[in-house]
Amino acid sequence: MDSLAAAPGTGPATSPLPILRKPRPVARFEDLPTDRTLVMGIVNVTPDSFSDGGKHATADTAIAAGLRMFYAGADIIDVGGESTRPGAEDVSPEVEQQRVIPVIEALVKAGALVSIDTVRASTAAAALKAGAAIINDVSGLTIEPEMAELVASSKAPYILTHRRGDARTMNSLAEYKDVAGEVVAELVGVRDKLYAAGVSQEQIIIDPGLGFAKNDAQNWELLQNLDQLESLGHRILVGASRKRFLGTLLTVAGKSAAPQERDAATAAITAISAYRGAWAVRVHDVGPSLDAVKVAARMAAPRTSQ
Repeated sequence: MDSLAAAPGTGPATSPLPILRKPRPVARFEDLPTDRTLVMGIVNVTPDSFSDGGKHATADTAIAAGLRMFYAGADIIDVGGESTRPGAEDVSPEVEQQRVIPVIEALVKAGALVSIDTVRASTAAAALKAGAAIINDVSGLTIEPEMAELVASSKAPYILTHRRGDARTMNSLAEYKDVAGEVVAELVGVRDKLYAAGVSQEQIIIDPGLGFAKNDAQNWELLQNLDQLESLGHRILVGASRKRFLGTLLTVAGKSAAPQERDAATAAITAISAYRGAWAVRVHDVGPSLDAVKVAARMAAPRTSQ
């Protein structure tokens, strides 16, 4: 089956997409909008995603989800083949690549700009070969330091995420005296390794790693101190979508809000982050966040006299 002909629903295709769109030129990072915060849509090609419970675990359903986001206006589609939630089990690079490469190829063919969400240099290299344009490494080089060499040689934009430990240990490492200051200092240490490998300043995008070795209060403190991250001189990506600290905030009658019930709060974080100058937000529900970044851009525009 031609996956690009799959209907943009949640299951296997039964009818083709309407032929309404001309083929798009190859999407380029340098052509991304610069007049507003960007919206990155999340496609988890995993059976154990915290946010959707494996809803997009097959290539066809993942491609359909990515196409829906792309046609809804997402600037970037972030494709991952391994869950990064606390306690998640590792998968082999072979399995990870079997999951993500067909999805990346199909989305790139449709004209989308794709990022690969991986901690492995081999998967990142395979994804770049398949047409991905950005490497999103949530490990901050803690899993495979050789990722730095790939970033340097490929010249690909690299999302440097702050994290301590791995999926099994990071919750136990959420101890800080000054979370914003310590996160900045630790990011600088990793950035220096990237520079030493030959990575340029322009390639690096900073993600504070909300939820990665941070508790609820620490996540909020980081969001309140984005200016400290901006002082590093790099683009900032905020990834708060559907995360546990939002569920805790929205607790009703002692019950935390389920992941799918956190989208309105996510859009609120998007609006605030965009107004404060974030380069991009990473979200599961593209439409509300795209509206939010447009509102934030308009609010931040210079005032005009009547």
